[in-house]
Amino acid sequence: MLLRQAGAWLHRRAENIAAGMLAVMFVAFLVQIVFRYFFNFPVGWASELTVVLWLWLVLWGASFVVKESEEIRFDLLSGAAGRRTRIAMGIVTAVALLVLYSAAFKPSLDYVTFMKVEKSSYLKIRMDWLYSIFIVFLVAILARYLWLLWQLVRGRDPLESDITKATSGL
Repeated sequence: MLLRQAGAWLHRRAENIAAGMLAVMFVAFLVQIVFRYFFNFPVGWASELTVVLWLWLVLWGASFVVKESEEIRFDLLSGAAGRRTRIAMGIVTAVALLVLYSAAFKPSLDYVTFMKVEKSSYLKIRMDWLYSIFIVFLVAILARYLWLLWQLVRGRDPLESDITKATSGL
């Protein structure tokens, strides 16, 4: 109970951080438009900030905000499969993703730490700080798929879909 409440609180804070990044990105985008088209004075820092925040927003959201059930997936086959087959498919998928993300972890970490020698053009932020969100993303995805694999191995189908309730969302 307490762990679930703490998790819900952390999820809400992750959403707050994502909303803050989106707000700052939007303001920087507006500043960029105003300076470029009204003052004929393009500002590079606003463009750079927008790109950096977009990168962080996407990876932060994928790491901490988007739930497993909210991810985009092609579930035509798994939706038509029986429970045991769906669990087997989930196990194969989880193991494959764990292997791939684990294999990518060390080279990614090496690259991010190597990038400490570079700084961004306008904001002068070290590139290892800018790209560090990818390491956070890898750790979060590895933890998510380890948890999902554990649930599947125990016979639980956390992604059990009800095809009678499937909609396009429109």
